[in-house]
Amino acid sequence: MNKLPLHIVKIGGKVVDDETMLTRFLDHFAKLPGRKALVHGGGKGATELSTKLGIPTRMVEGRRITDDATLEIAVMVYAGWFNKRVVALLQARGCNATGLSGADGNLIRAVKRPVQTTDYGWVGDIESVCAAGIHQLLEAGFVPVFCAITHDGRGQLLNTNADTIAASLATAMVPLYATELSFFFEKNGVLTDPTGDQGLIPELTPQTYQMYRGQGAIHTGMVPKLDNAFAAVQSGVEKVRICGPDTFTEGGGTLIVRPHPVQP
Repeated sequence: MNKLPLHIVKIGGKVVDDETMLTRFLDHFAKLPGRKALVHGGGKGATELSTKLGIPTRMVEGRRITDDATLEIAVMVYAGWFNKRVVALLQARGCNATGLSGADGNLIRAVKRPVQTTDYGWVGDIESVCAAGIHQLLEAGFVPVFCAITHDGRGQLLNTNADTIAASLATAMVPLYATELSFFFEKNGVLTDPTGDQGLIPELTPQTYQMYRGQGAIHTGMVPKLDNAFAAVQSGVEKVRICGPDTFTEGGGTLIVRPHPVQP
């Protein structure tokens, strides 16, 4: 039996922070046909609120240290202000969105990241996704909008990477839907010149990914995004794209391709 399509889209932090780009994206997302879901982080919002409240922001290699106070800020911004604002904007576009954290309906459970060289505090690594619950929401006509907050099942909220949430959701829904995953950010795909807007790479395999990494064309924040993308296609997600403002609706950007089986 052919499975119905499901499109999961994750929007990047710079999209969240840019009113014009966010508006344009939501216009397009609301018009996507069929079943869909959205995943977002919080952009600069958590840092800005922390500054206003006099709470220092600590980062290690671009990753936020989430202590007690910072977790409260993250929940306020991600699960509160930004999540509900996006839901309201989608409702205004005729898209029946419902805002969710991982704790809602026990949909995404995580475990606190073990302390190794760095203690990241209340940062969660995903343990399970309740595909059945998400399936019920989708079939009831809702469009889930997930923030970057999960829980451990024992009352503890956790700050979790939004790219990882998107990839985990897409993978979990594979048995139920023909799943497509898009990472939408400010560029139009993965570029050979990441400092500009030139050199779009139309397709990446594991081999070409490693080649571009070795050349320094792919680095820093793009690496974990692509690691999540390749993990998703390896787990059965039918299509994964890295795309942006001019490539999202055209099916363009950078297509992530699983390795082809070796012929005997």
